[in-house]
Amino acid sequence: MDVPIMACRLFCAAIALLSAGLASAGTAGAADAPYRQGASIAAADGPWDYASVDADARRLYVARGDGVLALDLDSGRLTPTLVPGQRVHGVLPLGGGLAVSTNGDSNTATLFNTADGAVLASLPTGTKPDAVVRAGKLVAVMDGKQGDITLIDPAARAVVGHIAVGGALEFAAADAQGHLYVNVEDRNELVVVDLPGHAVLARRPLADCDGPTGLALDPATGILVTACSSGRAVAMNAADGHVLASLSIGQGADAVILDARNHRFLIPCGHDGVLTVLSQDASGVPAVTAMVPTEKGARTGALDPVTGRVYLPTATFEAARAGGRPSMVPGSFHVLVLEPAQ
Repeated sequence: MDVPIMACRLFCAAIALLSAGLASAGTAGAADAPYRQGASIAAADGPWDYASVDADARRLYVARGDGVLALDLDSGRLTPTLVPGQRVHGVLPLGGGLAVSTNGDSNTATLFNTADGAVLASLPTGTKPDAVVRAGKLVAVMDGKQGDITLIDPAARAVVGHIAVGGALEFAAADAQGHLYVNVEDRNELVVVDLPGHAVLARRPLADCDGPTGLALDPATGILVTACSSGRAVAMNAADGHVLASLSIGQGADAVILDARNHRFLIPCGHDGVLTVLSQDASGVPAVTAMVPTEKGARTGALDPVTGRVYLPTATFEAARAGGRPSMVPGSFHVLVLEPAQ
């Protein structure tokens, strides 16, 4: 999902330190909060979608309407458009100085060099390519409108197959056994795909989940978490589809961020302006352990595994007119940084 475009000027990167106490879900107080608000880094206005961290290159990538924004995580240097694009929805770092971005308006995926943004290949996808994830040695692109998956071999710089799924595909996650798990937003289901066989293995209904969007898999525990835009999260055993928990979260979630080091799932909820934190107990079952105040509009994000910081693209919005969507306040797009508690 993206945000309507509003033309405006580029703002220089700015840092504004904030001190914000936050209470976790349940009884914990501000001293127990896992994050506090930190920097706010301004950039040009316009739509955005998924964000990702390239741990090797020490960069944050944000999918923007006109291309890929890059932020150096150590120096703070901002590159507004590292590589151009046509309503970019996803950016996937591949390591070795390579990355892939998806272009929703041109129905293509761009393979590019992360050092300078040089385009190495432009590859055809299905209609409205959205999320893009690593699937073994391949890259899997969710063709949101067409309802299929485009498979790309980045080494060969070629499309090597398509898998028909059906429905409006949102985010996906892959395991090490050749399975891809895909949220289907308009059918309220999670589909299990056999990648080597190019076939759908199972369709798992997501009860109490209206509009499944974000998805993450903890490979250490085999737990999948689906975020639902309606204010629920569903935790599932990836292997057998057993639902472990159905949890109340904030409204307007569009991503699930895995904190593998702490076995936590972080869900930015843009409508309510909170980051819902799910922590796994000894048996691996997630529970809501914190609701961290962020900002309304912060619905996607990424975590830097080195520093533990969470990066949330967002903006300020005017009240929506009757029957319409809210408009972005000019000059308000920024990346909000959450600092981990010490």
